[in-house]
Amino acid sequence: MAKQVRVIMLGPYPKEQGGMGSVASLILNTPIPNIKIQYLSTYKAYSGRAKIGKLSHLITTFCRSFLNLFYLLLRGKVDVVHLHLSERGSALRVSIIIIFVLIFRKPIIIHAHGCEFHQFHDNLAAPLKKCLDWLLQQCTYLIALSQSWQNYYIERCGLKSSQVLLRNNPVQLPPKIPERQDRYKLKLVFLGRIIQRKGVYDLLHALARLNQESLGKIHLILAGSGEVAQAQALAEDLGIEAYISFPGWINPQEREQLLAQGDIFLLPSYNEGLSMALLEAMSWGLAVITTPVGGNGEVVIPQQTGLLVNPGDIQALADQLELLVNDRSLRLKLGKNAREFVTPLDINNYNRSLANLYQLALRAAKSLAVEPSF
Repeated sequence: MAKQVRVIMLGPYPKEQGGMGSVASLILNTPIPNIKIQYLSTYKAYSGRAKIGKLSHLITTFCRSFLNLFYLLLRGKVDVVHLHLSERGSALRVSIIIIFVLIFRKPIIIHAHGCEFHQFHDNLAAPLKKCLDWLLQQCTYLIALSQSWQNYYIERCGLKSSQVLLRNNPVQLPPKIPERQDRYKLKLVFLGRIIQRKGVYDLLHALARLNQESLGKIHLILAGSGEVAQAQALAEDLGIEAYISFPGWINPQEREQLLAQGDIFLLPSYNEGLSMALLEAMSWGLAVITTPVGGNGEVVIPQQTGLLVNPGDIQALADQLELLVNDRSLRLKLGKNAREFVTPLDINNYNRSLANLYQLALRAAKSLAVEPSF
């Protein structure tokens, strides 16, 4: 029987809103044979308003996970360290941990998620950028969510092509998807933060450009937290508030129910890593409209697995939405193809691949076995 690999995974609180937490939860909730994963939360959102309270909370959360990692490393209970990386504060936390783990000469896998990492990285002062690049280069492997992100970490951060592995995000495939009813009122679904980066305001303007007949056939559910009051105000100004609901952030069960009942999924983002909400919608067989940013444009093939519009192109978004609203056969075809496309990304397949990666990282570390150069 193969020896169990002990993995310490560090990242945001798994129930945190957003894609990183969703990926971590999927991995943790799906058993992997001969792999033992212990998760340490380096970040958890602070609900209070006091700035000093928030700072204290962030420092305490990180220090607690850091000390736990230190204890486990000292006791020899760590084989592989798996770090979830995003931009800004996440990059700082990951950098500190990398420096520390290098002292113990343990293999490091960086799981790169940040949809705005390129903006953060490219705007760093030259010395800080050089330091961050060097730290990233010390990993055994870096998981990139798409071909475009894989190229970025190789070309802009200086990692070797052999270090950077392409792994699309996993998805929990529903065992069965409901038959989409031929109904007059279609449910349009948006899942995510209600912010400009997600294209929410563009979406509202696009709805306002639909002809009255098409507008009367739809109801949009904008599920998420963020700038809800601003979005509601814009909907009222545009005269479309009767066609939109704002349920706020919804739990996983409500999310599944909404996707099961939905007809069209909309995500006109300006930046993405590879949207978990998009993959979930595709797994439920919804027809999707999104933008070719990050990895989204690599899973949505125009007229095959969905429809694409450029970020900020409100008229194109309105035109594509009008097309789907009035063409049931196209909706069903795109939804069916989308489901088939993401089937290989099922979490069980993903975790088997992850188990192989942990074994590869262990073997690579043993074959190198050299002192880290600081």
